[in-house]
Amino acid sequence: IGGDGSDIQITKLKSNGDPVPHNCRLGQFDIEEDDIIQYLKRHTLKNCSKVPEMIEHNPYTTPIITEAIKDSYKRLISPAIEREIRSYLTKKAEEKSIEVFAKNLSQLLMESPLSGKTILGWDPAFRTGCKLAVIDPTGKLLETSLIYPTEPQNKVKESKKVVLDLIKKYDIDVIAIGNGTASRESEEIVADIIKNTSVEYIIVNEAGASVYSASKLADEEFPDFNEGERSAVSIARRLQDPLAELVKIDPKSIGVGQYQHDMNQKQLNESLGGVVERAVNEVGVDLNTASPSLLNYVSGITKSTAKNIISYREENGKFNNRNELLNVKKLGKKTFEQCAGFLRVSESKNVLDNTAVHPESYDATRKLLKLCSVTDEDVRSGNVSAVKQYVETVGTSALAKQLDIGEPTLIDITKEIANPGRDPRDELPAPMLRTDVMDIEDLKVGMELKGTVRNVIDFGAFVDVGVHQDGLVHISQITDKYIKHPSDVLKVGDIVTVWVISVDVDKKRIGLSMKKPKE
Repeated sequence: IGGDGSDIQITKLKSNGDPVPHNCRLGQFDIEEDDIIQYLKRHTLKNCSKVPEMIEHNPYTTPIITEAIKDSYKRLISPAIEREIRSYLTKKAEEKSIEVFAKNLSQLLMESPLSGKTILGWDPAFRTGCKLAVIDPTGKLLETSLIYPTEPQNKVKESKKVVLDLIKKYDIDVIAIGNGTASRESEEIVADIIKNTSVEYIIVNEAGASVYSASKLADEEFPDFNEGERSAVSIARRLQDPLAELVKIDPKSIGVGQYQHDMNQKQLNESLGGVVERAVNEVGVDLNTASPSLLNYVSGITKSTAKNIISYREENGKFNNRNELLNVKKLGKKTFEQCAGFLRVSESKNVLDNTAVHPESYDATRKLLKLCSVTDEDVRSGNVSAVKQYVETVGTSALAKQLDIGEPTLIDITKEIANPGRDPRDELPAPMLRTDVMDIEDLKVGMELKGTVRNVIDFGAFVDVGVHQDGLVHISQITDKYIKHPSDVLKVGDIVTVWVISVDVDKKRIGLSMKKPKE
């Protein structure tokens, strides 16, 4: 069965399990019509089921009824059954494809951010030149530039000077290169430029960057810049904070699914929208730096509310605490109850405003801190071991009753106090940065490499090993154990160890295995 349900093939098996030979084309059903016609005869012709050899017992009616049976089967019954089966299989295939798409998108959004770095975004191209954009550790755009190091201009020397000047001027830490056209050529140039510096580089999936750069949102955010410059900014920012940047792009344009254009679009949009919303709410949003796109995915906040929050921030400066949200136009108490726990205010004097603890639970949290003799300064400095010890001594059930809150709420409060401002993505492997370049011709069978999982599909996973082409780890090469789907073991963004098992330079195909070769 094809992944989109369009290619269906049913094979009849013999009693010993061997397939019955047939000439059925892919996309059609292979059905033994004679057996079905005989079955219908037995259930239609009088006494036929009891005495099969009496099928021709009435020379006047039997031929007419037989023809009626054949006609009804071929013209009505068979097409109806085929449509029903095809519809069922298509629906199941769509559900599976949406599930894979949603899972890959979730893992992509939750990739570890590269925070605290000054990044140079590099949008590669040939004829139109490579667009550069420098952003500071907060994502603010510092400078843009345009160079022509590739065909047909080949201004390599001038381009190197421009990049080195930017590196010195802004103390750049990392160069993020888009993986589009001219990416390979740009990578070679970058590797040569940073040879005697401490700068590292990484190839970034730029899927959807062009969609964003031409969008109304990008036009509002960077009205004075062209699409190429906006794309370079997007490439840099999606390395610095994947979630904050990718929420600006239609999930279907990010390119981590399969057959997305052939499935139910409404169902797909609802599924992917839910994935983005869950990711945003799980990570939390900094109220003083969040873009309207990011705020729009916070529970309870609509597009108009997000704009009102931004307007309030521009007019009155940074939010000093969560309660200040109630001053925002058209943000009432009900909306506040829904969104407050997902919004962080790191500058607030109240340390709880930088946690996922909801304002409704502040009183219970204060009581808990008082019982443990823990101050706000202790929470900020991470000196909260007394809280964990106290909870373990008293017990969550008894303590929850004492504080008049639910046991799950108490567990969540304890976790948040231990890590105020915690980002769940910090626990994930950091992006793999490189200083040199490798070509497909450099790969040899048996070579051990480190790579990043770029996409997980039904038959395996594509892994970036530092070569322009991603290598394929077939599902049979992922593990020695039985798995139903590659996603049982792998997810987008995983750092994995692989071994090269095949290299086809002409077709630019790389076969990889995660199973260590036997000595």
